[in-house]
Amino acid sequence: MVSIVLVGRAWAACGIGSGTAANTMTLLFLAPLIGLAAAVPWVILYSTLGRRHRGGTLAVGLLFTLWFIWFLVTWLGMPNDYPTPLCPGNVPPWWPGSIPA
Repeated sequence: MVSIVLVGRAWAACGIGSGTAANTMTLLFLAPLIGLAAAVPWVILYSTLGRRHRGGTLAVGLLFTLWFIWFLVTWLGMPNDYPTPLCPGNVPPWWPGSIPA
């Protein structure tokens, strides 16, 4: 859900899309797919490593989740092929400079 909220905020800040309703419908359509894509690695990790190495499984799962959020926000939220005058370089003004976009 964090990635969906961040993508929506990036789209709103940069004026991407035809309107709030269209963007909301797109994100509502993508929400179950993103949720499924985020849950499958946790299931695989738990079924392979979770019973023996709980701490390692949790660490790997959290690292993957953080990477997945970054990937979705930079891939969906900041499209390079959509020129927008509101966001120089297609990066929203609130995006931290220390995180690559």
